[in-house]
Amino acid sequence: MLSLNLIPSPSVSFIKSNHQCSKDASWRLNPNLLSRFHSRRNKNCCGITSQLYEAGSQTRESTQVHGLSGASPLRPKWQIQEKVTALSSLSRVLAYPFGFSAKPRNQIVQAASQANPEAEGESAAPDPKAKTLKLALVFGFWYFQNIVFNIYNKKALNIFPFPWFLASFQLFVGSIWMLVLWSLKLQPCPKISKPFIVALLGPALFHTIGHISACVSFSKVAVSFTHVIKSAEPVFSVIFSSFIGDRYPIQVWLSILPIVFGCSLAAVTEVSFNVQGLWGALISNVGFVLRNIYSKRSLQNFKEVDGLNLYGWITIISLLYLFPVAIVVEGSQWIPGYYKAIEAIGKSSTFYIWVLLSGIFYHLYNQSSYQALDEISPLTFSVGNTMKRVVVIVSTVIVFRNPVRPLNALGSAIAILGTFLYSQATAKKPKKIEGEKSS
Repeated sequence: MLSLNLIPSPSVSFIKSNHQCSKDASWRLNPNLLSRFHSRRNKNCCGITSQLYEAGSQTRESTQVHGLSGASPLRPKWQIQEKVTALSSLSRVLAYPFGFSAKPRNQIVQAASQANPEAEGESAAPDPKAKTLKLALVFGFWYFQNIVFNIYNKKALNIFPFPWFLASFQLFVGSIWMLVLWSLKLQPCPKISKPFIVALLGPALFHTIGHISACVSFSKVAVSFTHVIKSAEPVFSVIFSSFIGDRYPIQVWLSILPIVFGCSLAAVTEVSFNVQGLWGALISNVGFVLRNIYSKRSLQNFKEVDGLNLYGWITIISLLYLFPVAIVVEGSQWIPGYYKAIEAIGKSSTFYIWVLLSGIFYHLYNQSSYQALDEISPLTFSVGNTMKRVVVIVSTVIVFRNPVRPLNALGSAIAILGTFLYSQATAKKPKKIEGEKSS
C-alpha cells in the first residue's frame, strides 16, 4: 500500500489540464505566444519527468528501509514507464494538434503528383484545339498573303512591264519593314559582325537572282504557268545536292519524274507560252536552290540568328545588289513607262496602291512562311507549300480568266502531284557520301 501512495494524484490532474490548455491556446494565441507556450510546456514536461524519476528512487529506498522485497518494487517502475509514454504522446499532440505531419507543403504536393502523374501531365499538355486553330491561322495568312501578292504583282506588271523596278521596290519595302521592327523592338535585332555579313553575301546574291528571275517570268507569262514551272524546284535541289555529296534513295529520284513530265506537258500546251517567261522561272528555281544550299554551308556558324532576322538581312543586301543593276537595265524607261501606266489606268492612286500592295504582301507572305516553319515540321511545311501553289494557280486563273487547256491542266496536276510525292519521299534526311562533311 505504501507504493501506491508514493505517486501523488495531483500530477495526473496537472497533465490533463495542461493538455486542455494547449489545445485551446493553439486555436486562439498568435504564433509568438504559441511558441512561448510550447517552450514552457517542454519545461513542465521535463519537470514532471524528473519528479517521476525522483518518486521512483524514493520508492526503491523506502522499500529497502522497510525490508520489503520480491515483486513490490516493479510496480512503481511500470507506472513510471506509463507516465513517460503518456508524456511523449502528449508532446506529439501539442506539437501537431490537427494530426498533420511535419512534411513541408511542397513535398506533400510533390508526393500527390507522384501518386497521380496523369493529373500533372494533363495540366501541362497544350490544348489540341488551340494548337490546331493557331496552325490554321498561320496557314491561312500565309496562303492569303501569297494570293494577294501574286494578283497585285501581276496587275502592276500588266500596266507597268518593268520587273526590275518592281522587284527592287519589293525588296525596298521589306528592308524598311524590318528596320521598323528592329527600331521599335518588335523583333530582336541580331548582333552584326563582319563574318556574319560576309557569310550573307552568297545567299543574298542567289536570292536576288531567284527573285528577279521570277518577276521577269511573271511579266512575260501567266502567273499559273510560272508557278507550275517553279514547282520543279525539287528537281534542281536533288541534282545540285547530289553534286556536293548528298545521296537520295530511289523513291526521291522516282518522285521527280512526274514533276519533269508534268512541267513539260504544261509548257507545251500553255496558251501564253513565252521563252523568256520559261527561262525566268527555271533560273528562279536555280537561284533559290543555290541560296538554300549555300546558306547551309556559310551560315552554319550563326545558328543563334532566327529565320526572320536572317531573311531581313538577306533582303537588305539583295536590295543593294539589285537596285544599281535595275537602273542600268531599265532605268531610262521608268519615267515614260510611268506616264503610260497612268494613262492606261486612269488614276495614279490606283497604280500606287497596286505597287505598294505587291511590295507589302511580298514581304508578309515570306515572313508568314518563316513563322509557319517555326510551328510545323519541314515535311508539313513542304506539303503546305505544294498545296499553296495549287491555291495560287486556281486563284489567279479565276481572277485573270486565263484560258486553260485540258492537257495543260493535266500537266499542271501531274507536276503538283510529283512535288507532293517528293515531299513524302524526302521525309528522311539524305545521307552523305563517306568522306564528305555534312552541310
